[in-house]
Amino acid sequence: MEYKEQLTRFVANFVDELAESGLTDVVISPGSRSTPLAMTLAEHPEIKEWIILDERSASFFGLGLAKQTNRPVALLCSSGTATANYFPAIIEAHQSRVPLIVLTADRPHELRDVGAPQAIDQIKLYGNYVKWFQEMPLPEATPSMLMYARSNASRAIHTALEGNSGPVHLNFPFREPLIPDFSLDNVWGENRDDSYAPVHEGMKRLPDQIIETILFKIKSMDRGLIVCGPQIDSNLGQAIAKLASVWGLPVLVDPLSQIRSGDHEKDNIIEGYDAFLRNESYRKELKADFIIRFGAMPVSKAYLFYAQEHMDAQHFIVEKHSGYREPVGNRTDFIYSDPVTLCSQLLEAGLEIHFNTKWLEKWKKMNSITRQHLEGISDKTLTEGSAVRTLLQAIPDRSSLYVGNSMAIRDVDTFFLSSSKDIYVLANRGANGIDGMVSSALGAAASGTPVTLVLGDLSFYHDMNGLLAAKHYQLNVTILLINNNGGGIFSFLPQASEQKHFEALFGTPVNLEFEQAVRMYGGSYHSPSDETELENALQKSYHETGLSVVEVKTDREENVTWHRNLWNNISDDIHKSVIQ
Repeated sequence: MEYKEQLTRFVANFVDELAESGLTDVVISPGSRSTPLAMTLAEHPEIKEWIILDERSASFFGLGLAKQTNRPVALLCSSGTATANYFPAIIEAHQSRVPLIVLTADRPHELRDVGAPQAIDQIKLYGNYVKWFQEMPLPEATPSMLMYARSNASRAIHTALEGNSGPVHLNFPFREPLIPDFSLDNVWGENRDDSYAPVHEGMKRLPDQIIETILFKIKSMDRGLIVCGPQIDSNLGQAIAKLASVWGLPVLVDPLSQIRSGDHEKDNIIEGYDAFLRNESYRKELKADFIIRFGAMPVSKAYLFYAQEHMDAQHFIVEKHSGYREPVGNRTDFIYSDPVTLCSQLLEAGLEIHFNTKWLEKWKKMNSITRQHLEGISDKTLTEGSAVRTLLQAIPDRSSLYVGNSMAIRDVDTFFLSSSKDIYVLANRGANGIDGMVSSALGAAASGTPVTLVLGDLSFYHDMNGLLAAKHYQLNVTILLINNNGGGIFSFLPQASEQKHFEALFGTPVNLEFEQAVRMYGGSYHSPSDETELENALQKSYHETGLSVVEVKTDREENVTWHRNLWNNISDDIHKSVIQ
């Protein structure tokens, strides 16, 4: 058998097994050494290929698509430094538990470490940031090697998905010639109805005696709190709402919890806690006896202070599979169980439990006052907060909101009030970086879901080349670009007092006219000056096709003053109405 046939059958069986195991999308960055995989993936009838030239952009595009669909997405690049450009997105995927199938082409073994071009050490390149690494053999087409190719493809998919999802890495050495032959008979191998190695996994459920132990610890306590951090299960809101209603507990919900919006009951939902927990005296006033947290640590730094100051409370952290996401270092009970199932078990076994109603009412009054302030703001000019508030009012039902880090996620935390709209909120909060935000949102939009991205000017600048995907594929995305000409988050930090070095090291103004970049990539551009114009621009963008960028220009120093005045007014009003 000629080498070209061996190459074709080996790679085709691997690719076909990816499809049989559920892979539907691959993001390919062009290169020579990856030709066998690139052409075969593009040829397969059940796999959609997305061509993204820059590997860093491509990897974040795949990350966003995987986040939006909750399905594995494959990445493919050539050998050499192309593989290194994947690293930031792989770190984010690991930290935020996103399934990626990372496929890197490589030089054959005789061309490694001898000075050959585009040859670097790619063995375990991503270290502990991938769940599994496999160095694939040089292609052969014997029955045993075709079975080996299929078993590794199937294993890659189920390893990426099992337990806490994450990226896996397979490295493929190829000799020349690199072009496969799709004219071969039965090129995709054997026909089957399922994957080579199907996996059957059940939900974790706690034994009854453990449920009783948990209830024994809390039922004699008076003041409890449920906290929902970033998580993706859209069914959790209904389960949490029911448990909180029966037990009479406040529920602090992070903007990434998927619980601030939807059709579940929201009577006990507390979404304004970041504003009023900034007051140290209120954090003491609201001391909890126990806290049950679902999902990752909330975005809010005020809540972080709250958790740090109440280390003696009984803490529980619920993880669906495993993990140790406790950055505070409190003594904590970790509960590894399906969260929806756990709520049902706790409710069934603790139906008679009811906690302090005055405690719940205090949280609700503080939250109500906070909401009144957030809803009642009236500014003559656009501020960063009012821009985000207007966006959240205008965003369409049944759409996704992708949120940048730094100030964007914090303003969404403040102004995303509970709503009956069905809004799926995404962010790259695993490593909290600003890289790849444009590409991530466009990847989410590639699923066909309407996507709005809100981010700052530095995040936008950092990934402007990601806009090419919107032009290439006519992806529908609205970008609310909040431009304060620099790193606005640093103006809230102690570094702001160091005037000598602040602008150069932290403020970092870029002084760019982003309209020109938007036009270059074929997008529409709007620059509103007040809330009415902003709402009109957003509504217009949602009826346009392709890329639409709405830029709001603000001042960093004014933004700090505006936010601090808002928080102080909320705190003062709570003191008058609730504390005294």
